[in-house]
Amino acid sequence: MPTAKAFIAAVAGSAGALSGAWAARAWPERAVRFILPLGSGSGADVAARLIAAKLSARWGRLVMVENRPGVDGFVAAALFTEGHDDHALLFGPASAFTAHPYRYEKLPYDERDLSPIARVSATLVTVCVPASLGVDSLSGLVAMARAQPGKLGWATITGATDLIFAGFLKSAGLDMVKIPYEDTAKAVDDVAEGRLHVYHAALAIVRAQAQAGRVKIIAITASERAAALPDVPTVAESGFPALTFDGLVGIYGRREMPAGLRRRIAADIRTALSDPAIVSGLTATGQLVAPGSGSEFAAAIDKQRAGVARVAKVLGLKPMTGRLAVAGGGELV
Repeated sequence: MPTAKAFIAAVAGSAGALSGAWAARAWPERAVRFILPLGSGSGADVAARLIAAKLSARWGRLVMVENRPGVDGFVAAALFTEGHDDHALLFGPASAFTAHPYRYEKLPYDERDLSPIARVSATLVTVCVPASLGVDSLSGLVAMARAQPGKLGWATITGATDLIFAGFLKSAGLDMVKIPYEDTAKAVDDVAEGRLHVYHAALAIVRAQAQAGRVKIIAITASERAAALPDVPTVAESGFPALTFDGLVGIYGRREMPAGLRRRIAADIRTALSDPAIVSGLTATGQLVAPGSGSEFAAAIDKQRAGVARVAKVLGLKPMTGRLAVAGGGELV
């Protein structure tokens, strides 16, 4: 499987073959779209909207955010790759896409068209439960799940986090029921009402309900404790390192985008992320501002992909055969 670094090299190598029209045009010539695989309220959504406002002023063109959740991230990926819109960028967590090759034999998009432009942030991912469940720790949740096999339902945000949590369940010998959501960001309401027992999602999604006392955050999946939740232990501290996962958010462009334009966009993203107001906004939602170049983003994606590959092996995962038809509702055909 080609690595993200290989994609970057391929893009750079093909720069001389790009059409004169691409190279000669001033970009952007019109409104720019950020296409997201998650719904509103997610950490990536917050980051996209803050950065879009800053870039709109810098570029003199409107930068719009389009939330396109659904079908395991394929809706957004297919819209981006099949639209052939040179003013559309894919914005979101790498985890929405790194698990796809391990779950589906044929993808409805070409991986080479998800070419890293810039790293934006590291999203803080939580493990939370209904406050009414009476569980205060990850070990307490595990004990409850063992005492009630097949009784507790879980959900997680789109992509690799799904495999990470499934791998955790297998390594811990737990029997829990996965509850599917078209827009996983909406699951927090079911957690607050006690209809969903475990939710593995970004702090930005669960923060409001946690502050209202209806949702309890029992652990974070990051490698280290976070300033936003200083009293919440990591999953490793809680005794379950298999659930460790560092979120990664960034921006992708199409592979034919000129290298010079890619560097300029990355530089503008870095400038936007130096704004104290944006730093404050991202920090408030549990994100670590982590600007990086396309090659740095690619390296981080490769590291995450390697972790997903290890989990897929633990799970004995075999990609589903057939091609996913996103327009038809996500069926394999």
